[in-house]
Amino acid sequence: MTARAWALLALLSLAAPGAAHAQFFLAEKPDPPFAVGPLFVRASVTPTLGPLVVDVLFSLDVPPTRSAGDIEQDLALVWPGAVIADPAVGPADPALERYLTERGFAVVDSGRLALTARNLYGGGERGRQPIPGGAPFASFVREGGALGLSSPATWIRLPWDPRFVNPVYMIRLRMATRGLVKARPATWLEHALWGARHRLSLSFHEVRHRAVFPIYFEHRERVVRLGDEPAQLVANFADADRLKIDEMTPQSARRQLSETLESTDTVALFLDRSEGITPQVLSVQFGYFTRLQSWAPVLIPTLFFVLGNVAAVLVRNVAERLSKRWMGRVLVWRAQDQPQVRQQGTVLDPATLARIVPGVTTADEVRALCGADVEEQSRLTDPGGRRLVYRGRRVVPRRRRAFGWLSTVSHWDVEQHEVHIELERDVVRDVQARVTRSRLAVPEPT
Repeated sequence: MTARAWALLALLSLAAPGAAHAQFFLAEKPDPPFAVGPLFVRASVTPTLGPLVVDVLFSLDVPPTRSAGDIEQDLALVWPGAVIADPAVGPADPALERYLTERGFAVVDSGRLALTARNLYGGGERGRQPIPGGAPFASFVREGGALGLSSPATWIRLPWDPRFVNPVYMIRLRMATRGLVKARPATWLEHALWGARHRLSLSFHEVRHRAVFPIYFEHRERVVRLGDEPAQLVANFADADRLKIDEMTPQSARRQLSETLESTDTVALFLDRSEGITPQVLSVQFGYFTRLQSWAPVLIPTLFFVLGNVAAVLVRNVAERLSKRWMGRVLVWRAQDQPQVRQQGTVLDPATLARIVPGVTTADEVRALCGADVEEQSRLTDPGGRRLVYRGRRVVPRRRRAFGWLSTVSHWDVEQHEVHIELERDVVRDVQARVTRSRLAVPEPT
């Protein structure tokens, strides 16, 4: 291969889409006087997404001026991907492996595929006639070079059979393929809610594959063109009740329910023979969802509604219990600061009580000195006597450990203050003060 050809191959490899799979037919002799048609490339997709079974159904379109004897020759189908051998058909063909090895390719697998001639007017199994020996193949890769190891491609030889040109028959090549479906990257949330997403790509005359392009470049004068007969790329998706197709390209692709297969959606693209060697690609982005995921639009809002109401009660109860237990356990308290005392009511200190003089201080002076928040008591047996009662409460935290400005509290000292001031005709007769102390191990609710 010339340097110009290698440069062209590098440019095409860089421009090629990452998940495009296709095929093209090669004749045994240059300038084949026939075309391929009808042609149907049909991939069968199941939720298991294992090796995909692909059926290539074709016939040869021979001009009226030529006969089958004039064009008798083997065909080759080049598939840019790996296939799995059918051991029931027969052993591999060593000559095919040598042919590829001589051209610098490394053969990674070989074997035979089932090849069948189907009589369009024959019903059931009688219309399917196996072609003895099937179709030998060899999967190969290209090693070395600036881009390293290539992905595999497969050369499939189709031994000549007169039924290739008989319009009563359609030839079916069946193969199990690898790598047709590529996983689409997604987040774990997308996987959980909507399931995994995948992309299936089929194309015809896609020659930009690194391992395929040298084959095409060497044998380009032997490429078999499309005829005027119908040609389609078809993807059958089983279990259509659980199928979600997000995107189909190109826009001319058509989706419909299969007429022959139960619960199967079919996505098809008609091939345009006027495009020549231009790649024609059918790409489908899809995913299979579970029964539970199908209810996601209903279950998710309901779940959020239920959890919101239940969680609100749980969180509130937990928060209240935690706040009762831990609120006040940690305080912003520097060493030089006084304890953060919590006080309720009126607490009279000894200096204030010392200013109340029995026989001298009046009731108005007591209120001015101690405050108006006072309880007043009177007795029927003593109309001229009254009692003023001041009650108060102090809660003092006791620090245990300090971490900078943060301190933990070991316990709380509670002081109950109660002062009784006896009055006789609005003059203080007697003053009695009581202080009761206790300890709290847990903080009180605010």
